[in-house]
Parts: sequence; C-alpha cells; structure tokens
Amino acid sequence: MSFKQLLLGSVAGLVAVSGARAADAPVTMVEPEPVEYVRVCDVYGTGFFYIPGTETCLKIGGYIRVRLNASGDISGTPGGFGEVNDRDLDEDAFERDYDFNTQVRARLEFDAREETELGTLRAFTRLQATNISGTDLGYGTSNNNVDLDQGFIQLGGLTMGRLDSLWAENDGLYLDNDWSVGDLAQNQIRYTFATNGFTISTSVEDEGDGDAIPDVVAQVAYKGAWGSAYVSGVYDEDNFDPNVTQPTIFNLDDYGTDQSEDGAFAIKAGAELKDLIYTGSAFKVEGHYAFDPTEYASLSPGGYLLGIEAEGNTNSNFSFGSLPEEYQVGAGYQQSFGKLTAYVNGIYGKTFAINYANGVSQGSEIWGAGGSLEYAVTTNFSVLGEVTYRDVDLKGGLDDLSQTRGFLQFLREF
Repeated sequence: MSFKQLLLGSVAGLVAVSGARAADAPVTMVEPEPVEYVRVCDVYGTGFFYIPGTETCLKIGGYIRVRLNASGDISGTPGGFGEVNDRDLDEDAFERDYDFNTQVRARLEFDAREETELGTLRAFTRLQATNISGTDLGYGTSNNNVDLDQGFIQLGGLTMGRLDSLWAENDGLYLDNDWSVGDLAQNQIRYTFATNGFTISTSVEDEGDGDAIPDVVAQVAYKGAWGSAYVSGVYDEDNFDPNVTQPTIFNLDDYGTDQSEDGAFAIKAGAELKDLIYTGSAFKVEGHYAFDPTEYASLSPGGYLLGIEAEGNTNSNFSFGSLPEEYQVGAGYQQSFGKLTAYVNGIYGKTFAINYANGVSQGSEIWGAGGSLEYAVTTNFSVLGEVTYRDVDLKGGLDDLSQTRGFLQFLREF
C-alpha cells in the first residue's frame, strides 16, 4: 500500500467517526454552583466580615477573665452596722483578717453594621456570665446566669436600647474600679451629632422608678491627637431616696436641706492628655459637683467603697449602699514601656450632710488611692495585678472605715 492510499484511508475513517458522534443526542454539561466564601469587611475596622448573601458586616468578639481576689478586714468597723448578709461585721466576729475568692467571667459580643440611605445601621449585643466562689452557704460558686450587659440599635446618630448612661460616657480613671460616680447602665434613647472631633449628645433614660418621666443627660465632648475632654450634665427627676439602702448606723430621714423635692441636678467634666510627659503616657483628671443628692453622683451602683473586689459575691461583698457625694475630684496616670503598662489613681470627695443616729449632721470625706501593673504576655493575652486603698471619714463619733484590697487577673481577649 502506497503512502497516498494510507493517508486517504485515515481521513475517511476520521470523517466516519465524526459523523457517528454528530448523530448522537447532545449532552448538557451542568456547571457547579459558585461557592461564596466569607469576605473581609474593612469598612468598620478590623475583625468584620460580610454575612454570606448579605451586605451586613459582622464582628464577633469577647473575652475570658480569671481573677484571684483578696481584701483586708474593714478596719474601724463599728458594731452598729449589725448583721449584713448574715455576717456580723464587727471586727471581733472575724476569725481572719482577710477574705479571698475567685472569679471567672465569660463575655461574648456581636456587632452587626451596614450602610443605608439614612446612615449606618447597627445592632450590638453583649452577653456575659460571671462565676464567683462563695455563696450564702459559704461554699461552692454562684451567679452563673447569663446577663444582657448591653443591647442596642443605632441608625445614624440615633441610639436606642440598654447601654452605659451618657453620664458615664468618657468618664472613669485607669484602674479596674475607676471610682467614677453614677456608673450606670440604663434603657435609653440617645441622639449624637458629630463633627470635626466634637460630639454633642443628649439622652432620655429610664432610671427604673416606675413612672413615665425619664432622666435627661447631655454631653459635649472633643477628641483630638492631643487627647480628649468632655462636660456632662444630668437632671434626675426622681431625686435620691436615702431610705432605701442606708446602713443602720445612720438615722436618715433625708440628707438635710440640700435635698430637692423637685429632682436633682449634677455636672461632671474631665480631660485626658496623651504623651504629656513621655511617649506612651496619659494623664487624666475629672470631677463632679451635685447641687442635690442623686444616684448619678453616688458611688453605688457602679463603684462600692469597701468590700471584696468581686461583683455579686453576697457572702463577702459589703458596702454602704448608695452614698451620694456633693463633689469628687480624681486624677490618674498611665505609662507604657513596651509590653508593660503601669497605672496609678487617686480620688477625694465629700458626701452630702448625713444625719447620724446621735443627732450629728455632717458630710463624710472619702478618699482612695491605687496602682496596677499590666503585662502583655502575647497577642490578646495579658496579666494584671492591682492594689487599692480606700478610707471613709465617718462623723458622729464613729471611727473611720478603711480597707486594702486587690486582685490578680488573667485575660484572654478575642
């Protein structure tokens, strides 16, 4: 067979095979569905990602915190305090001169945001549970319930829900218990206007007294490269009722002539300066003045005077209830050196006139000081140690009350 005959035969065979395939039924190839991977959302900062199939950005965060808490005996405790939480606070009744417990807190936060024609639409939720050693029975753990610490909706400058009072926004010194007065979290409706570093905010807040008249808080703040400053004012329509939470050593019908039947008014201001002395430093000063007794100028809730440093420990936590202060000033300093940061705070204040059981009516002086050291072991894991001292200068022939306490903390954030 010649080469020409071989070539013609091969071409004929290919044509025949092609024709046979063309006669077969067409086959439809199904394309796989495209997989939508999680996309990073960098519009609102780090940690956000798009919820698949939506334009909503979500960030999930929180922490696990472990504390070892200790407090010294309350020196100068008068026997007139009587029984508090089934424990006699007379010094002679204690078998040891300190108290100790452990505390574990888990916090989980969800932050969802998206852009709309009316501005950024945001929903924020913070859930947490705190496990504390020591119960009314004297052993075991308590307070494991999951609480809604914060939950609110924002649209543009409008905020509604449960969050820290506007009165407590931007305040507080550098230690864990920052001794800020009126450190409240309340249901509220707030509006904020922001421009060129300035924020002007006002809120109407439900203080929980059962009526439909809210408290009103306003604040003007500024934040720049050098630091920040703020001025706040509050009108408390339901002025402080001292008959609710006062200790038995006081025979309180009222806090003297300063108490107003028509509500209470207080103002507060503070400023923070960055890198004032050395790189990595911050200095803060703040204070308040209350024209009338009010929970917004009180050390409790949001900062008790004396007692073990652990929220919810009913076995060992002792405080005065609420002591409204006429004024308080405080200052704090922080300095960072690489992974190590040091903090120091100090406060001084005076309560409204207290009517003591022996007929004396006089204000009590309150002062405190503390310091802490924090070390960043690695990314998102730190160790913090803190020690504070507080003193309450009681009148009416009573001894001063003072106490030293502190804690060691391990914190893993995510």
